Amino acid sequence: MEINNYSSIIKEVLTLRYSPSIDDNKNKFISNNFLPEEKLNYLEYIEKSISLKIENEVQDKHVSIALSGGVDSTLVMSLLRKTKPDIKIDAISLKFADSVDETRIAGNIANKFNADHNIISIENFLEFLPKAISIIKMPFWDTHWYHMVKTASKFSTSLVSGDGGDELFGGYTFRYQKYLSNFYSDMSPLDRVKLYLECHERDWVPDQIELFESKSNFSWDEIYSKIIPYFDNSLSPLDQVFLADINGKLLYNWIPLNTSFHNFFDLKPITPILSKELMQYAPHLKNSIKYNQNKNIGKLPLREILSKHISSDLITPNKQGFSVNTINLWNSYGKEICNYYLDNARIIKDKWINGIWVKKHLKRLDEIPDVRYVNKFLGLLAFEIWYRIFVTKEMNPETKLSI
Repeated sequence: MEINNYSSIIKEVLTLRYSPSIDDNKNKFISNNFLPEEKLNYLEYIEKSISLKIENEVQDKHVSIALSGGVDSTLVMSLLRKTKPDIKIDAISLKFADSVDETRIAGNIANKFNADHNIISIENFLEFLPKAISIIKMPFWDTHWYHMVKTASKFSTSLVSGDGGDELFGGYTFRYQKYLSNFYSDMSPLDRVKLYLECHERDWVPDQIELFESKSNFSWDEIYSKIIPYFDNSLSPLDQVFLADINGKLLYNWIPLNTSFHNFFDLKPITPILSKELMQYAPHLKNSIKYNQNKNIGKLPLREILSKHISSDLITPNKQGFSVNTINLWNSYGKEICNYYLDNARIIKDKWINGIWVKKHLKRLDEIPDVRYVNKFLGLLAFEIWYRIFVTKEMNPETKLSI
């Protein structure tokens, strides 16, 4: 593998946690996709679109569903059971050590819809990182979907999920609130890009430019150039954020990663919220229909539809989804694993990453548990593992990272 061909991807992944350079532009959303339009009976249209995709694509008598207990997966579960009342459903929830445990909520939902509930407890989130990276062929560290798909493949030949709810219906409320509270009307497109990245502060670090060595040739301007089209248009500030998110999080991150895992385990993905109809329809809904700025609540249409199918006390207002507490992961496994693999890192030796920066912040993290730098070291670990598998070819993908 020619590493220089991946230079832009590496810099983007280590700065944004996704890479616009992997896009072939065939499915990319543009500003015209988010021009607001009047939509009558939109709740009925959304529910029918989700149900129709379930009706058409769920053909087996036994399916798995990724169930986090949030609005998206719960809505899909409810419509799955309504549309296919007689099928066997295995609901799968991931439980990460020393992180927020929402499996009890998911269990109640599974019970409500007569599904078997399977909890996959993951003690060391990094253990199977080499295997996951060998499958996706990209230096991503957040590969929790590997565990989901691997487990689902043992139960059925298809996996249903609520993917797309956040991107299509305004679910990243923490980002919207911060962006809008710091936005002012005469900001230039570049100022808006910088503000947007400030709302992604856990994906990069203040001395980001010092992280890279000479061979990387890192430039913030190169990063800005990939994002500025989302903010150099006539859309409202919030719709510009929606546009940036749907490309960055959905098209450049979740879809390519998840597709790789589905293909590897020969598992059919069924994503009812990401029907072709809703992908075209939902972006044109007025942002006020999706997001309540005063209450900072998103996915309003999905919540309203769900309220018809399930008691309100089972709908959590602030769902985190499948997420790992990276500070606790660092303290339990991450620190020792990163020290081991980055002490004699190939990415440092070959002048991609600054070894002085690595040593400085590894020592600093012993004193100050800064989540931004923890996340960055997890990204560097993924880069090093990817490098050893695909560039130096010295690591077996079956290697397990443990202490």
